[in-house]
Amino acid sequence: MANIKSSKKDIIRSRKRRVRNMAWTSKCKTLIRKARTAIASGDPAVSTEFARQACRQLDKAASKGIIHPRQAARRKSRLSRRVAALETAAE
Repeated sequence: MANIKSSKKDIIRSRKRRVRNMAWTSKCKTLIRKARTAIASGDPAVSTEFARQACRQLDKAASKGIIHPRQAARRKSRLSRRVAALETAAE
């Protein structure tokens, strides 16, 4: 444990941020998992909706600095490729 007052304060702030970031990251992962499950089920309409929600959540997390913007872009790209492949296969 730190002895300096500002260092102690930094540790407290870091813990708060860590908890908040973990909650956001968990929510992003959950929505991505739901989108992948919907894609696996083969329903284009449902999978598009879940993918849209996941992309929105990823954008918010990237804007808040919780995940890197390129990581958000990569995950969104992978999801949208899967959805597009499902939609072309359904036609």
